Amino acid sequence: MADLEYRVENGVGTILLNRPAKKNAFTIGMLDEWSEVLRGARTDESVGAIILTGAGDAFCSGGDFEGLSPDAKDEPTPYDRKAFLTEHVHRIAYALEDLDKPVIAAINGVAVGAGLDFALMCDMRFASRSARMSEGYIRVGLVPGDGGAYYLPRLVGPAKALELLLTGDFVEAEEAHRIGMVNRVYEDGELMEETRAFAEKLAAGPPLITRMINRAVYQSARSDLRTSLDLISSHMGIAQSMQESHEAFNAFRERRAPRFESR
Repeated sequence: MADLEYRVENGVGTILLNRPAKKNAFTIGMLDEWSEVLRGARTDESVGAIILTGAGDAFCSGGDFEGLSPDAKDEPTPYDRKAFLTEHVHRIAYALEDLDKPVIAAINGVAVGAGLDFALMCDMRFASRSARMSEGYIRVGLVPGDGGAYYLPRLVGPAKALELLLTGDFVEAEEAHRIGMVNRVYEDGELMEETRAFAEKLAAGPPLITRMINRAVYQSARSDLRTSLDLISSHMGIAQSMQESHEAFNAFRERRAPRFESR
């Protein structure tokens, strides 16, 4: 079986990190394939939403560098270490930013370090009740090199983010929900079924308008009020001229399910 599996069903693409014996620790090959999957999904009209999850009892335990440590004579330079993150790990963040389609992390178990950061990169996070999360970088003498210092404060606020980043403490699913790190918590046996049902609901919506809303939320978070309202008024002008907007409105008025051409 492949270390990373991807399938599309009922409008939903599912990315499965598939190294359960290693708690789904990622390899360089997985990262490269992962980013390509995301870039392909961006223009795949059969995909309206994406789920990211892990095999077995873990979401992702971070990077698996066993066997990749160079000999002393090949010790990487500081630039080499920086380039590794930029050219591999950070490609996931950039691909997600470009995607515009909703992505849900189904956190089915432990998520640590970069493993947690990959969940934080997603638009939403649903967790199993037994899930446990940690920004554990400080415990091994590292800084959060995979986006934790960017994403976490935007979800839980700078003070709480610093508490979690500077201690590396684990957060249980219910606490993660309380502080806004995850959207929903489900019983372990219900997580994937509930996440898939939610993703299929999003995928059944008007595809272009869904993407416009997704983009507007992130752009507005980085804009002042006037810029945000100017952007959304442009989006509204375009949306109201689109066939899928007319179909959604007519379906609502006629009390029927809408029918969108790209589904």
